[in-house]
Amino acid sequence: MLSTTILTLVGSLRVGSINRQLAEAAAAGAPEGVEVKLFEGLGDIPFYNEDIDVDRLVPEAAQALRNAAAASDGLLLISPEYNGTMPAVLKNAIDWLSRPFGAGAISGMPTAVIGSAFGQYGGVWAQDDARKSVGIAGARVVEEVRLAIGGSVTRYDGIHPQDDPDTVAQLGEAVRVLAEASVSAA
Repeated sequence: MLSTTILTLVGSLRVGSINRQLAEAAAAGAPEGVEVKLFEGLGDIPFYNEDIDVDRLVPEAAQALRNAAAASDGLLLISPEYNGTMPAVLKNAIDWLSRPFGAGAISGMPTAVIGSAFGQYGGVWAQDDARKSVGIAGARVVEEVRLAIGGSVTRYDGIHPQDDPDTVAQLGEAVRVLAEASVSAA
């Protein structure tokens, strides 16, 4: 496989978040030739406002996100579920990446959505909403990648997801499929 860069956005801002740990595990276990980069700073990006999305006014944090996406071959969204949907910070990132509409940094970019939540269904509602939003924003959603890990608080009690062989295998497969979709899109 050619060298592929996957930009990863985590919808939880908590340092000890299991979804952040999933991102770390995905990066650590990425297939050869695939670099999974975790974007830091989603919490620094102001809510999308068209009034500040103009030359010389785009906030530095929003521009950094756009630059990171433009330098990537694929996008991996890792989302918890907040009140039945994706966190606002993840939706906000999608909004910034969607502009200008039809020519945003993720236009046509292969994108996958995975995640974990405390409930038994692992945040599938949040993941479905994220797929819908990022698809409307112009990304090419890789539907084959589906990973919703339920009961995360008890499943990973005292361990990092990268120490769970099943999780490592599932993450590796998700990243592999996304990377292959990214290479074929290039």
